Amino acid sequence: MPTKNVEVIANEKIEEISSGAMTKAGRLAMELANEKKRLNQELKELQAEYDEVKPTTPTGTRDWYVKWLSMILAVLGVFLISASYTFHGQITYFLSAIGWIYVGMQWGDRAIMIGSAVTGTAVAMNLIENLPKYLSSI
Repeated sequence: MPTKNVEVIANEKIEEISSGAMTKAGRLAMELANEKKRLNQELKELQAEYDEVKPTTPTGTRDWYVKWLSMILAVLGVFLISASYTFHGQITYFLSAIGWIYVGMQWGDRAIMIGSAVTGTAVAMNLIENLPKYLSSI
């Protein structure tokens, strides 16, 4: 014997209500139908919230690897500069900037490209200006 859909039962019970006869099973079917609608609405809202916060960048692609390598190089470069290994820190940070420019080009993100180009250029200018000093201390 096939089971009836909750909505079909609810509709049948609504007809019973309109005729004046309401059984306990009918009230339960109506409550279940209302609860199903509420849960479906809640699920749609949760899915919409998830879609807003889930990462939009691809994973496992070349630009993903370059992004993470560049991030690590940037952090390492800052730490090296802070630890008075200025030459090595600037080289590391400059390589990071090149990587971020690549990532910005792949993503079509001008903010990443411009920010990285400006900081990379500043570091490169400092490297070139102090290159004789760095080379003599090596």
